[in-house]
Amino acid sequence: MDPDSSLADLFKSALADASKASNLPTVEDDTQDLINRILETSREVAKRVELLSLFSPNETLEDISTNNLPYLFVPYVLAEVENRLRTNGRQERLARVRSIEDQYRAFHNALHTYEIVPESLSSLYSKGPTKTADPAKRRELKIKQYKQEKEFRSKINEIKQRQGRKPTPSESTDFDHIASLLSRTGAGVEDEESEWDEHIRELTIHLHRLFWIQAWSQIDSLEQETELLRNAPPSPKSGPQTTAEKGADAWRLDVPQSGSIFDGRGPLVDQSGKPQRPFKLLPGGAPDRVRLQGQVFQPDHRLPTMTVDQYLEIEQQRGNIITGGGPQSEKELTTSERLALDAESDGTMFGEVKQEEKRQKDESWARYTDTHPKGAGNMMNRG
Repeated sequence: MDPDSSLADLFKSALADASKASNLPTVEDDTQDLINRILETSREVAKRVELLSLFSPNETLEDISTNNLPYLFVPYVLAEVENRLRTNGRQERLARVRSIEDQYRAFHNALHTYEIVPESLSSLYSKGPTKTADPAKRRELKIKQYKQEKEFRSKINEIKQRQGRKPTPSESTDFDHIASLLSRTGAGVEDEESEWDEHIRELTIHLHRLFWIQAWSQIDSLEQETELLRNAPPSPKSGPQTTAEKGADAWRLDVPQSGSIFDGRGPLVDQSGKPQRPFKLLPGGAPDRVRLQGQVFQPDHRLPTMTVDQYLEIEQQRGNIITGGGPQSEKELTTSERLALDAESDGTMFGEVKQEEKRQKDESWARYTDTHPKGAGNMMNRG
């Protein structure tokens, strides 16, 4: 960072490096070094903007020159770059989230001070989708916000086409948009009353509103992350577990998991049932995945496990099948006929037994006919 550089050159340098860092992996040490340099340069830009008193709460939007309008993006740039810094541990990340959220809110407050954001846009985003309990209203609100953001992007491309510039490519970053404003306003060729200045001013204001929407989404996400970090379980003790502690947990089925949400070994949900960390519904092993995949396309009914012949054979062994009957049974004696024939065998012990059985059967039938008149058991469904 050159201390003799102008404010515009210093801001351009920070934006160019930020655009480059946005396409680099944040886990690399070189990327982290670049992000730290960008933050140092951006903080120097913010300090110079304050020393030069480019903005005053007593002024209105008309009082701010077009050349100074892009410097309202400085808090937004600081928040975007700082959000890519690597952190270690929950407390450090919590402090970082608070700092990033403060930068986004400073950007919001500046736009509200100069009434750059219209009241209709502010009321649309006054209640975030995550704070709406009704799913239908939440979906409707998200659709309206998406349409509003899409409308701003189309207006920005329309203004650029009127200026003879190509529409914004999809791979361009937010930092490239801001840098393009600095290259135009810092050229020194436009006049405050010229048509060119009006196009640049209109483009800058629409970019302010678009980035205001994006900052609002980031604030909503940061608030959810803050709540998650505050409700996270404490980190495990570094000391070894004593014998008494091991014995106390040996019989428990719900042994507390050692770890936190950052190492993936902490509890799955908190006391209210809210998930604390990502989890998988299906096992991750290849054999399990193949087994579960083979169970997808199957009949929706139970398939037979044996043939009909096998089933009848088992039922016959259990004694659940009645045999006999048919034409061959017409020639055979009934039970009563067989008993009457056996009772006529006089002079034998077998005949006497059968005669006694026949007598008891006849007496039982006589008692039944005395108490049950003929036809009493068949009322032809008359009740």
